[in-house]
Amino acid sequence: MSEIVRITACQLDVRDAHRAAALAALAEHVAATRPDVVVLPEMPFSAWLAADPEVDPARWSDSVAAHEAAIKALVELGAPAVVASRPTTGRRNEAFTWSREHGAVGLREKYYLPDEPGYWEATWYDRGERRFDLARVGPARAGVLLCSELWFLEWARHYARAGAELLCVPRATPHETLPKWLAAGQVGAICSGAYCVSSNQWVPDGSPVEAGGLGYVIGPDGEILATTSAAEPFVTVEVDLDRARAAKRTYPRYVRE
Repeated sequence: MSEIVRITACQLDVRDAHRAAALAALAEHVAATRPDVVVLPEMPFSAWLAADPEVDPARWSDSVAAHEAAIKALVELGAPAVVASRPTTGRRNEAFTWSREHGAVGLREKYYLPDEPGYWEATWYDRGERRFDLARVGPARAGVLLCSELWFLEWARHYARAGAELLCVPRATPHETLPKWLAAGQVGAICSGAYCVSSNQWVPDGSPVEAGGLGYVIGPDGEILATTSAAEPFVTVEVDLDRARAAKRTYPRYVRE
């Protein structure tokens, strides 16, 4: 018998003046669609720190505090399970899972860090350990790749071997590269034999980083199941975990290194 799970991807307006309204709208979507898992963007609860090449320790501390407060309020979102990332007091970007039963649980810290205009991540924080652990997210086993880590496809294959049914990818990526990120999600899904679920920040005006939105859910063989847009910033899709499990036995997942 198939094991059906409902998954939500989003593009979330993270601007200070818009974030609360965006989260309230997402909560309305969750109430209407009743997903089992919601994937949020990378560091969604404050302005994007790495847009600025000058490190400001006070801004980092403020972002840590803002994320702590928002995570405590995640119960108001109404979803049983959430995946996202947060800044830590140890100056890392940490993937975490959240559930009503256990609250926020740190999973792993971002390892592959870009360092270029708009994305001065290696300048702002340290890389984590080279660990790519599996998490239980609601009824599913999930691997989490934070934004740039999606391009390192050996870890998608690692998650295939680990038995992941979901490949969760919180992002903060710009408008002009969205076609690349959609293609990366398709290849990541194929390599992992999992449903690739990615959510992105949405910053549509002339901010230092104009994050482009485009959240998506992609099937284990690379088929695009749903994408977000300015008109439809949240999408919820029913996925069959048994299909992801069966995909591990088909090409190219079964081919061993």
